[in-house]
Amino acid sequence: MNLGFLRFCAAGALLAGLSPFFIGNTLAQETAPSPSVEVSSVTTRERVVALTFDDGPHATFTPRLLDVLKAHGVKATFFVIGMNVEQNPDVLRRIAAEGHEIGNHTWSHPNLAKLPEEAWRAQLQQTNDVIVRTIGAPPRIVRPPYGDITPEQEENIGRDFHYRVVLWSVDPDDWMEPLRPILLRRVFTHAEPGSIVLLHDIHASTVDAMPALIEGLQKRGLRFVTVSELLALESPPQPPATAAAAQPPPQRVVP
Repeated sequence: MNLGFLRFCAAGALLAGLSPFFIGNTLAQETAPSPSVEVSSVTTRERVVALTFDDGPHATFTPRLLDVLKAHGVKATFFVIGMNVEQNPDVLRRIAAEGHEIGNHTWSHPNLAKLPEEAWRAQLQQTNDVIVRTIGAPPRIVRPPYGDITPEQEENIGRDFHYRVVLWSVDPDDWMEPLRPILLRRVFTHAEPGSIVLLHDIHASTVDAMPALIEGLQKRGLRFVTVSELLALESPPQPPATAAAAQPPPQRVVP
């Protein structure tokens, strides 16, 4: 499909009042990388990181987090649980309306690698369907609970769901609700350009730490993008230098 035509349609959708999430997904389908490749971070020349939040949407904590993100002008990625979307559809609509990315995190948070095929497919399909019913657009990324997935599942998910499997490179173990200085130190120590940071929007302690976390990373020269934006900023691998290229050019001898 022609990309210019897609952009024209997306512009019309914006005028019609459709959500930025729907429009972004329309364009992303044309330019998205191969969905079957697992990613935990990217190599990029840009000083960007992706903040990701798992296990919501939560009726109380996710709206509080969205207030913080909006106040700081930050876009993030939410890997949502299908049963929580069903309970809190308005929160998911707000996530999408404010320009954040939404990913599939299964219906009830099982370990996919331990499920038979019919069961793990149902976990993803049910969640995909409730997201579509709620915001009108499917997710393009998935995060398996516990980061556990088999190579065969990953291949099938890429082929049949057209999802990119997204893990993480920075995990401060915020689900254990550490003291705020400990959580911040863990993130600040390991976050670097191209990092994907794993957090959870179902814990008050994480939400309370977010202003300091955002401001601390900003002081380190980092800015925030969604996962799909981060993937689009990945630098191509550099070709190895050849022996001829490594040698200096011959000097011209002047008689």
